[in-house]
Amino acid sequence: MSNINHDLYKSFVLFDSVYRPSKFSPTINQPVQTQVSSSMESNGGVDESSRLLNELNDLKDSKRDIEARISVIEAQLQQIQSNQQSNQKPSSNAAHDLTSDSVYRYSRQLLLPSFGVQGQSNLLKSSILVIGAGGLGSPALLYLAACGVGRLGMVDHDVVELNNLHRQIIHGEAYIGRSKVESAAAACRSINSTIEVVEHKEALRTSNALEIVSKYDIVVDATDNAPSRYLISDCCVLLGKPLVSGAALGLEGQLAVYNYKGGPCYRCLFPTPPPTSACQRCSDSGVLGVVPGVIGCLQALEAIKLASSVGEPLSGRMLLFDALSARIRIVKIRGRSLQCEACGENETLTREQFQQFDYENFTHSPLSAAPLKLKLLTPDSRISSKEYSDLIENGSPHILIDVRPSHHYKIVSLPKSINIPLASLESRLPELSSELKSVQESNETLKGSNVGVYVVCRRGNDSQRAVQLLHKNGFTSAKDIVGGLESWAHDVDKRFPTY
Repeated sequence: MSNINHDLYKSFVLFDSVYRPSKFSPTINQPVQTQVSSSMESNGGVDESSRLLNELNDLKDSKRDIEARISVIEAQLQQIQSNQQSNQKPSSNAAHDLTSDSVYRYSRQLLLPSFGVQGQSNLLKSSILVIGAGGLGSPALLYLAACGVGRLGMVDHDVVELNNLHRQIIHGEAYIGRSKVESAAAACRSINSTIEVVEHKEALRTSNALEIVSKYDIVVDATDNAPSRYLISDCCVLLGKPLVSGAALGLEGQLAVYNYKGGPCYRCLFPTPPPTSACQRCSDSGVLGVVPGVIGCLQALEAIKLASSVGEPLSGRMLLFDALSARIRIVKIRGRSLQCEACGENETLTREQFQQFDYENFTHSPLSAAPLKLKLLTPDSRISSKEYSDLIENGSPHILIDVRPSHHYKIVSLPKSINIPLASLESRLPELSSELKSVQESNETLKGSNVGVYVVCRRGNDSQRAVQLLHKNGFTSAKDIVGGLESWAHDVDKRFPTY
């Protein structure tokens, strides 16, 4: 038995063992509800629910493993068949080396006069690396795989989460909790089993970037943070690789091609990193799912143009996309800067310096997507979410101020909280004083005691800033809730929605 057939046999044996009904399984004609109901009556609903949930999760895991293995085997079979076809004499006098399957698969692209056989042949011989398998990387990877890039690499260290799925369309619910690279690779192989898909299940760092990027012709930056943008651009400059860079946030996006045939690099445009307040992420400011989809598709387009040597790439120009007004603008950007530290006439960046450079310190922002955790207050000015829960149960008179923006407050909030956004807190202090007086008067048992003032936000950062402001304005008893609403959902009420 060949290795391929042996692998197929093992996969189908596994599939059969997972899904074959046993003598303990319900028959087709037997109502499942009857069995579940009787079990619940005898063993208890909670135990039966847990058992069914565990069994369901086991089946899903087995299904994912089987589907992934099938995808790999299909790719191997396709590769063998492709090699066999390439070794056979073509039955036509076509002046190209495309197989009959390739001609049929890519026929709609071959029909384009500006693309044609030469463009497709160039594409099949190219290699493209997509860094980031998220909102931008998802559509880029799918289209690059579908159109026939010879070797497609992907870099990401993250796992799929439920709140990714509205924009990261390459992933599905079945892959929640699993590697994004694993999920993306399976999707790409299912679309096109004839291409080579390379998985890099790791974060791109100065320690591994040169080695990984050097293996590819073109790089697509689909990351969402400032340190990565500078790191990837510098790496491409050192290795002489063209870079397709995209960004999407809220309802806007942008796209440009850097380091292409004497064009500018990212540092040429932004020699000094923008302030951290301008470097927002989707997890903080939000994004409409289709916006990174649009930009990611355009990134794939630019990468295809570069790989196939057709069209005019966006080098020296930047595309700006406004989703609300449905406008796309192309603006001219400055050329290569002679003073650029990476690509200028007197560039100082070397491979050794690159590997030792601290991009997080340079940009004053983290590479990871972990939320910021400030420590602005002393412990006596803070309480935990559990302590605040006890305070509610004991009926202690107090005021809870939620300092999130009003559109955040409308998503979810704690009962009886008052929404006073941080930006307007100082101007609304009289309103707070009036509320405190009202609570004091309605609780005769206080007898001059101070009414507690507690402040909450999403993660416990803005609430600390708010407490500092309140202390300066005479509200010295004000305290913030450590960790904000996320802490409340984690430590007090597991059913409380998070976002």
